[in-house]
Amino acid sequence: MSRQVQITFDAHDPVALSGFWREALGYVFPAPPGVDVPPGGDPLAAWDDFLARAGVPPDQRNSRSAVEDPDGTGPRLFFQRVAEDKVAKNRVHLDVRVAPGLEGEARMAALEAECSRLVALGATRLARHEPEPPLAAGHLILADPEGNEFCLD
Repeated sequence: MSRQVQITFDAHDPVALSGFWREALGYVFPAPPGVDVPPGGDPLAAWDDFLARAGVPPDQRNSRSAVEDPDGTGPRLFFQRVAEDKVAKNRVHLDVRVAPGLEGEARMAALEAECSRLVALGATRLARHEPEPPLAAGHLILADPEGNEFCLD
């Protein structure tokens, strides 16, 4: 039997980091339990109201956040506040597939275009790896706003 996974990020600012990944992946903020957020409504405002009604102190309301695939096929991403800084390279990272089926210069151009969009959202470009057929199609390495490495491939 297969299992679903949730990918968890340690973060200093869970809401801000989840916002970056929401934009990067086309994900959405889920509504609070039992709350219907109308189309065009603000799920983060709904969460703030929900947490206030639940008695969560304001200084604890940014202790966690999440984003989900609106189609329900991709894994949920969960963000939890931690005090410590990131001190080493990730042992696990995300590969964000932005150029499926593309090869050579067309592939690298698509990766560069997405890299520019993500850098404008707060990512940092770290490296470019050129295609080396037949095994390597080429990819870019970036870091999210809190320094977590990920690849565009």
